[in-house]
Parts: sequence; structure tokens; C-alpha cells
Amino acid sequence: MADSSFDVVSKIDRQEVDNALNQTVKEVGHRFDFKGTGASIAWSGQDIVIKANSEERANAVLDVFKEKIIKRGLSLKTLDAGEPKLSGKEYHLAVALKEGIDQEHAKKISKIIRDEGPKGVKAQIQGDELRVSSKKKDELQDVIALLKGKDLDIALQFTNYR
Repeated sequence: MADSSFDVVSKIDRQEVDNALNQTVKEVGHRFDFKGTGASIAWSGQDIVIKANSEERANAVLDVFKEKIIKRGLSLKTLDAGEPKLSGKEYHLAVALKEGIDQEHAKKISKIIRDEGPKGVKAQIQGDELRVSSKKKDELQDVIALLKGKDLDIALQFTNYR
């Protein structure tokens, strides 16, 4: 009998991020506390840039964006926000999006599966994702539950379950 398997990945649904960003733009445009602060949020290549006339307003726009991200069912672990930096007369806050599982995290997840998971389960690192395989589907379900229970600092999704 062939092994059953699934992939552990860390991907971002860019359309959902874009929708959250558009909702944030609307809210920032309508809210009274953002009037006259020059607060804005927009894409800048692969990253998101927040601009405002004070550090507090830049962080407030980031909070609104995080709220919209959560409402769309995305993990805040995908966001990597820096500190607001003064540039001329306004503050700029860069927010990078983290995607993919780096080697360090892949090894850490693989070790968790080896040490705490069922004995018949194998984990292989394949680029920026992890393939987990076993002869029994129940063991794969246990591994998914195990990884969901761990507090890792990256967002994980489980795909390609077969």
C-alpha cells in the first residue's frame, strides 16, 4: 500500500491581503481621528508602506490593518512590521509579508514530528515546504493536530492531503 502524505506550507493569500488593505484604506479615509494626519497605506512592490505625520498615527493605521487581516482569516504571523521611521516630515512604516518555510523552521518542525509525533511518520524538507508521509492516515491527522498545537512563529497551512 502506498504512503499517505500532506505538505506543510507557509503561503499568503495575496488577494485576501489586498482586500484587507483596501478595507483599511477606506476606514482610514472615513475615520475622524485620521483626518488631517496624512495617514495612508499602500502596496510598495511586495511590501506594504504606511505613512502618517506621527508615529502614533502610523501605528494606529497598522492596528486597523491587523484587525482587517484577522477578520479575513489570515494569521498575523505573516506580517513583519518594522518601526516607524521619520522621513522628512512624515513617518514611514514598512510591513513585509513572510512567506515560505526557511531551513531553520523546517528543521525545527521536522524535529518536532520526529520527537513527539507517531513513530511511522517521515518528514522531508522540499525547498520552502515540508512533505510529511505515513502508511496510516490517522497518524497524519495526529501530526496536523500536534503542529497546530505548537506555537511556532510562522503561519502554517496543510495542503495536498492524500
